[in-house]
Amino acid sequence: MTMAQTHLAIDLGASNGRAFLGEIRSGALCIRELRRFSNDPVEYGKSSHWDVTRLWGEIRKVLKGIETTRLAGIGVDAWGVDYALLGERGELVQDPIHYRDARNVSAMEEILRLIPKEEIYRQTGVQFMPINTLNQLFAAQRDTPELLAAARRLIMIPDLFHYWLTGNAVCEYTVASTTQFTNPVTRAWTKDLLKLLGLPAQLPAEIVEAGAIVGGVLRETSTSLTGTPVIATASHDTASAVAAITARGNTAFLSSGTWSLIGKELDAPIVSDQALRMNFTNEGGVFGTTRLLKNVMGLWMLQGCLRTWAAEGRDYGYDELIEAARRAPAFRRLVDPDDTLFLNPSDMTEAMDRFCRKTDQPIPDGPGAYVRTVIESLALKYHLVIRDLETLTGEPIERIRVIGGGSRNHLLNQFTADATGKQVLAGPAEAAVLGNIGVQMLATGRLSSLEEIREIIDRSFPTEVFDPVDAAPWNRQVPRFLQYCEFSYA
Repeated sequence: MTMAQTHLAIDLGASNGRAFLGEIRSGALCIRELRRFSNDPVEYGKSSHWDVTRLWGEIRKVLKGIETTRLAGIGVDAWGVDYALLGERGELVQDPIHYRDARNVSAMEEILRLIPKEEIYRQTGVQFMPINTLNQLFAAQRDTPELLAAARRLIMIPDLFHYWLTGNAVCEYTVASTTQFTNPVTRAWTKDLLKLLGLPAQLPAEIVEAGAIVGGVLRETSTSLTGTPVIATASHDTASAVAAITARGNTAFLSSGTWSLIGKELDAPIVSDQALRMNFTNEGGVFGTTRLLKNVMGLWMLQGCLRTWAAEGRDYGYDELIEAARRAPAFRRLVDPDDTLFLNPSDMTEAMDRFCRKTDQPIPDGPGAYVRTVIESLALKYHLVIRDLETLTGEPIERIRVIGGGSRNHLLNQFTADATGKQVLAGPAEAAVLGNIGVQMLATGRLSSLEEIREIIDRSFPTEVFDPVDAAPWNRQVPRFLQYCEFSYA
């Protein structure tokens, strides 16, 4: 499509964003970081919102800084479930509300009183979580119907930036599949489900698959980059990360960041009673694949502890905390990372204290104890999910590919290997960026297949191996940990 060989990837996570240039040199994929910026929600109107206009400003700064670069394509990936509403003139109706907003819990409860859980799962194959877009949209209709009435189009967060870049509003499937109102077999909107709930079924924009060209950069966005192809890459950040690696057969993926997403890539979804009982989700993968996975609260808990300590004037270095956790006594207390106490507390350490008191465990006695509790609990949660994944797919798992920022946490990687009894291959940390660029290159003809994308990434970014050392102490903790998880759901 173009003689230019360089691609721009914008990767927006729940806590920060980053921009990278990528190109193939001498058979290796080379990336260069251009900019990194925080992603901080703003509070107003009794709700937490994403500051998307500031993020757009950061993206504009990136574009301005590469005005002399000839680009073959631009693609944005971002977190799932959150959406943007466009008005009659294409304007943003309101700043998108954060998925951790308190309104979503009651919305999910109301929906399940109206429609059986089994029927929703049969149509969507998506894990039940308060953060799902279906609950958010229901809450919007219930609480602010006038805002919803003013909307003419619903798109997801990465689609919003593609829209601002090109003027074309579409929804890329991998991120649309996180809404809980797409069908994993037809890969289309489940409009009948929306109508049953009294939601405007005409709102969601047209679905396109990963690799589709959305349009060209508008002149008002960047004069020098006008017409540069904007590609609906695998727009869900986890879908981009999984596109960068092979996680099939005996290999599972663990996308480790604010959230931990654990699963496998399949050729077809699994929408069964057993999958519903285990609460697994079928999210869209690239080129017709399915990502069968489970969402687990990830390093959000550790991030919350850091915020609490910083507010108290205690600024700890990350390496310092990990070393303190390494020295702390093992298995003194365990928590269920998915307990609603940890969804969005004002004080994460106090939330952990509450869980410990409720379950008759000692309160953590220092930063090292808190961090060790988080890391041990995550590793045990991974054990349960991997076990269920093996049962659901009927295939044993021998290794886990840990990708994302959490792949740099050596202590968590080793605990994951020990708790699951599986070999852990850690890296690449920037898997979402690499998958974003790889899908772009496939769209523009630079690469020819998903296999080629993965081969070149494997060749360019080696992994670090963590073998299980001693699974026995971890196995002894599983019955106890299961009790705490059952306590949470009760």
